[in-house]
Amino acid sequence: MKKTIAAVMALAAFAAALSGCGSKTYKDGTYTGQSANFEEDEEGGGSGYGKVSLTIKDGKITACTFETFELDGTLKGEDYGMEGGEIKNRDFYNKAQKANAARAVYAEELVNKGSAEEVDAISGATINYNQFTQAVAVALSEAEE
Repeated sequence: MKKTIAAVMALAAFAAALSGCGSKTYKDGTYTGQSANFEEDEEGGGSGYGKVSLTIKDGKITACTFETFELDGTLKGEDYGMEGGEIKNRDFYNKAQKANAARAVYAEELVNKGSAEEVDAISGATINYNQFTQAVAVALSEAEE
């Protein structure tokens, strides 16, 4: 129940941030945001949370990084999807690596397009997308003037 409430609150914050995107102004600086915790999906993937760091200059997003973490705080890096340093489940590993690659795409698209609502979700990496959009909304709420 706690997780559901946290997810609903994060989505509400995201919706609020998007609804006024055109009329809001942002202070220059670097801001961070973190998504709610996501639990494993029915296929055994997707648990964790995401963090973004946004740099704003002249009211526009000029840089963005996006990382995802296991619920215990472990970074989901290049070995994400492996067990004990080995690929034991090729399908899971491929899905995990696709999600890893999507992180950079989401961050780059945000800088290029200027708005999270214009960033498209990548098939197979939608949990990362949800974490990304939530974390962006949190960071932008910190940057509001």
